[in-house]
Amino acid sequence: MAAVTLWITSLCRAEPGYGGWSYVRRLDGETGAAAIKGAAGGERRTSAAKMSLTALSEALDSLSDLPKDTRVTLRFADPDLAAQLVTSDGAYATAEPDAWAAARAALAARPVLELVPASTSAPAAGFLDAWAEFGLDTAKSRGSFKAAIPKPNLLKFPG
Repeated sequence: MAAVTLWITSLCRAEPGYGGWSYVRRLDGETGAAAIKGAAGGERRTSAAKMSLTALSEALDSLSDLPKDTRVTLRFADPDLAAQLVTSDGAYATAEPDAWAAARAALAARPVLELVPASTSAPAAGFLDAWAEFGLDTAKSRGSFKAAIPKPNLLKFPG
């Protein structure tokens, strides 16, 4: 069975303010440009909860080209994310009902998923944080923003 690892992160300044998110997806056991992809984005007037849920949804949506039974390991930086996803009326569901519903639907579409908290000191965290910051900064000047992380940058991903 195929396997893939996703890394996600998000950030938000002065809620509601500017936020950014990023993800990287790597096929386990594969190398080269075809094995990795990622994206970053941001929004104005948003919340930390929405950015975290957006990162999750975008990362899981990136799996659309893989079979539903692909084993997925999701490494996430938001310490509250896993707990929020198993409640029906938690703070994220209340604060961001649309983003919460989209994230829950994306999770339900993946029957083989392992949630793993990511270390904020790991080299992958710095890479993801830089791209989330890029998304936030770009959203400041352009508004809502989403773009693929260029392959030359992705090939430097330390995860």
